[in-house]
Amino acid sequence: MEQYEDKETFINELKRTATLFIKEFDDVAESDKNLIIEGIDRTPEEIIAYQLGWMQQLKSWESDELAGKEVITPDKDFKWNQLGKLYERFYAKYNDYSLSELKEIYISNVEDIILWIKGFDEDQLFNPGGRKWAESTPSNWPVWKWIHINTVAPFKSFRSKIRKWKKLRAAQV
Repeated sequence: MEQYEDKETFINELKRTATLFIKEFDDVAESDKNLIIEGIDRTPEEIIAYQLGWMQQLKSWESDELAGKEVITPDKDFKWNQLGKLYERFYAKYNDYSLSELKEIYISNVEDIILWIKGFDEDQLFNPGGRKWAESTPSNWPVWKWIHINTVAPFKSFRSKIRKWKKLRAAQV
């Protein structure tokens, strides 16, 4: 897994990968946003909804902890071995949005995540114990790693997924 020298390096990588990811949807037709293509496990809409769901999940853990609530990861309704059901909730939440609206929501969520990261000092962000919710698994990850695996990492891997979707779609037309 990547390591970051400091908060600014992390933010720059998040901005870079977020921008590359969302630009992949510029040439996806609205009429194709829910098109299932064999060999790809998500539609374009689901790919964006997945990103939105995890960004909001992270922020909900943070807001719950700061409000003094008990944080249950990944969610109070789902255990780690039930992520498929959590993803279904993400997809349902964004089902009625246009592709253009999803892209706007995504950009806004990325901006929120960046502002949130800026609020951490280096120690809170990069060392274990920065937040109680980040200690919720035996791995006791620092906050940055949780943010990374739910933003930068899937922005990269899902970018290749949408690119493959577009290639297969072009072959159908």
